[in-house]
Amino acid sequence: MGRDEAIEAIKRVVGPKGYIEAEADMKPYTEGWIVTHKGRSPLVVRPAGTEEVAAVVKICADAKLPITPQGGHTGLCGGATPTGGILLSLNRMNRIREIDPVNYTMTVDAGCVLEELQKAADAADRYFPLSLAAEGSCTIGGNLSTNAGGTNTLRYGNARDLCFGIEVVLPDGTVWDGLKRLRKDNTGYDLRGMFMGAEGTLGIITGAVLKLYPKPRQIAATWLAVPGAAAALELLSRARAASGDSVETFEFIPREAVEMYLRHIPQAADPLATKYPFYVLMEIATFAAEGVDVTALTEALLEKAAEDGLVTDATIAQSEAQRDKLWHIRESLPEASRREGRAVHLDMAVPIAKLPDFYARAPQIAEKICPGARAWGFGHFGDGNLHYAVRPPAGMAHPDFMEKHGKPMEYAMLDLVAELKGSFSAEHGIGFEKLADMTRYKAPVELRLMKSLKASLDPDGIMNPGKVLG
Repeated sequence: MGRDEAIEAIKRVVGPKGYIEAEADMKPYTEGWIVTHKGRSPLVVRPAGTEEVAAVVKICADAKLPITPQGGHTGLCGGATPTGGILLSLNRMNRIREIDPVNYTMTVDAGCVLEELQKAADAADRYFPLSLAAEGSCTIGGNLSTNAGGTNTLRYGNARDLCFGIEVVLPDGTVWDGLKRLRKDNTGYDLRGMFMGAEGTLGIITGAVLKLYPKPRQIAATWLAVPGAAAALELLSRARAASGDSVETFEFIPREAVEMYLRHIPQAADPLATKYPFYVLMEIATFAAEGVDVTALTEALLEKAAEDGLVTDATIAQSEAQRDKLWHIRESLPEASRREGRAVHLDMAVPIAKLPDFYARAPQIAEKICPGARAWGFGHFGDGNLHYAVRPPAGMAHPDFMEKHGKPMEYAMLDLVAELKGSFSAEHGIGFEKLADMTRYKAPVELRLMKSLKASLDPDGIMNPGKVLG
């Protein structure tokens, strides 16, 4: 079967509502949030269910026609940008199949928007803790395929830690029903884990069983000033111990990020009257309605921390509205960063104990490469993940800076991350943007194992070609 025949066969499978072929109508699917992510595809396919996905993949397998799976299309590394074959969007597959409050699970289609899943869990008096800045448009299939992280990873783990089972369409069109709701299943290889973080290169996740929690009954949100990264690290350790490891969020935000927020985001406000070099957005939450007062616990923690010089100022949200204002700062930083202009951006992670070391050394490295370069980062301090950026000195144009210093700066920073036993991609994945980094920083044995797995499951290389392994 040739390409044109395959495309016509796919159209018959999904019907008129299941495909888009006009170039203008395909642009929201072929062009990404990052302006440089512009792909091409002869057809956007939007199956209505797993059976249609399987039928489409089977046709593509027979014709050796490449497939780029796509969820909410919010990725930052080009993993969902098509490279010539069909684009298979899962956004019509948005059914919540079952909520089991007794088992604390929710079985869903891969195309469900994350925010809608959070609301559905809340309506069932349960809690799904995965939380990202893009939660209003990203989908759970994409979250799992990239092993998304977010602000609650410290307490609940990444996306793969919040999933009991998945349903996958394999590269030959076979459906693997792994939708188990078990907490214990010691029956061989963890097949589920292969597909989470694989970015659609091994198969297409079409459904998932998600792990739910009791709904938090008390939350204390605090915006506080700290002297530096070492003080923040000590505060985090104390907060985890004092709260019975109930710290949900611990975001580290330098003053430069706050200034960037104030410059670019309408109606932005500074939570504290005095300016400080570093801040932390911390939340402590408990599932218990009685017996523990998290606000009093937080106040006592901060009082002792202030006595010991770990905290220099703080405000605790007294209402949900005040909490939202604090979160508005953190959630607006990606957009503020985009408006700030081009920079060397890193989604990196190091062991938590090494964060002060990284924060001390990274600006020094940046200064040696480009005197006056502005190097700082914000992010999920509690799990070791920082979104670090190096921007041009005052007076240097962004394009000139990127052309002259971009790659040397990026690799100097990532070399430091590797020295500290960290990761060059903490939560954004690989896509096509970080293929060179895979070769540079992944151990040869890791790459060999990954390539062997890819060749075994997808010998014709039709699943999301050009991504993760190239």
